[in-house]
Amino acid sequence: MSSTPVIVMKFGGTSMKDAETIKRSAQIATTSAPGKGVVCVVSAMDQVTELLLELGEAAASDNRAAAYALLAQVRAKHEQAAKGIGGSAIDQIKTALDKLEHLVDGINAVGELTPRSKDGVVAFGEKLSTILMAGAMGVRGFTGQEAGIVTNDHFGKAEPLMDLSLFQLKANLLPAVEKGGAVVVSGVIAATQHGVTTTLGRGGSDYTACILGAALGAEEVWVWSDVDGLMTTDPRIVPQAKLLTSVTFAEAIEMGQFGAKSMHPLALEPAAEHGIPVRFRNTFNPQSPGTRIVPEPPTSEGGAPVKCVLLHKNAALLTVSGAAMIGRPGTAAQVFRALADANVNIMMISQSVSEAGISLVIAKDHAERAKAVLERTLMRAGVARGVSLIDSVAVVAAVGSGMHGTPGIAAKVFSAIASRGVNVIAIAQGSSELSISFVTSSTDGPEAVKALHAAFIE
Repeated sequence: MSSTPVIVMKFGGTSMKDAETIKRSAQIATTSAPGKGVVCVVSAMDQVTELLLELGEAAASDNRAAAYALLAQVRAKHEQAAKGIGGSAIDQIKTALDKLEHLVDGINAVGELTPRSKDGVVAFGEKLSTILMAGAMGVRGFTGQEAGIVTNDHFGKAEPLMDLSLFQLKANLLPAVEKGGAVVVSGVIAATQHGVTTTLGRGGSDYTACILGAALGAEEVWVWSDVDGLMTTDPRIVPQAKLLTSVTFAEAIEMGQFGAKSMHPLALEPAAEHGIPVRFRNTFNPQSPGTRIVPEPPTSEGGAPVKCVLLHKNAALLTVSGAAMIGRPGTAAQVFRALADANVNIMMISQSVSEAGISLVIAKDHAERAKAVLERTLMRAGVARGVSLIDSVAVVAAVGSGMHGTPGIAAKVFSAIASRGVNVIAIAQGSSELSISFVTSSTDGPEAVKALHAAFIE
């Protein structure tokens, strides 16, 4: 590994909004880790990915006027930012935008947006922001492909060939940061072994940053956004919510599943596997130390049982029931397989000990489709007697590694919410004892969060 300590910094879309914000991010990157090598990973400018997706679709639908209107928006946004940064960024941005226009013309001529060509279009968001950030910092910029990230050909959600990627990233980037230098690497972007551009999908820039951290043996990965870090709960529900100074990787993954400002679990994996701390920090409040994600909880925390309280709204509860399910092997597998085939994700599972019912929490907008699929698959086969649906529920979770082996947590949880008149519809707790999740009505969800935050954190 490098003899010089390395910090990997990832800047999201809100930190790359315009020339002023990019220059602020560049200033942070060049001053906040003195004496250390810095590798910056950048996302596309704010809202640009959405524009590029629309652009690709418009080009494929033979709507040339719409495509060129969208292209003009992308061009204006980046040319304006390049002018604000100055130097070689202006010409480099123009050249890259001309290549994007050429690609759009090709899609328009073919009349089809394949997964491969969609990745080609979307990748321009990060390519363009890399030019801008590298220009603002006065350093070299790499695409993820140039840096050495190699994937399979699952376009839109490519999977890195990790051993090869780690080897190539170290070989390509380490010389540039050996003596406290800095480079910029585009997030999301990678390539197949044949050099075809791919993207890493949801959380791709975070994933890139953690892969780079693993490859370079980084001291930490810093994720810069527009919030100070992870909170004990949503401050819009509980104004007394506090900043979490540290959480474990397991806790962060649990929080990410509930839509908290954490990373996608897949993105955290390389850092967790290599024991590299990840820190969330605020581009607009760089004095704040943020939240640090670590392998094990610090001993100074004293084993606080519940660290945060999370709320997932816009959920629905499906219950599959019937005496025929009792003692019948494979019933749960049939339920899960039917929903998987319908591309419905299951957020939470609760089953009665009698095996006469399985309750599943899913996204509200998938509810009717999921109910129809289960009725068609299970009831016609005589596996289940009925499929009921509550189409608007909330899922509340109390999360904390200190819950493990601590008696009385569940009793305190349910006593707290009972005191507020909150009715519990279903309950789930994993064997890790990392969290207790339960379902309430959508209107009771915020009240349950307030009750648990008051009982465990305030």
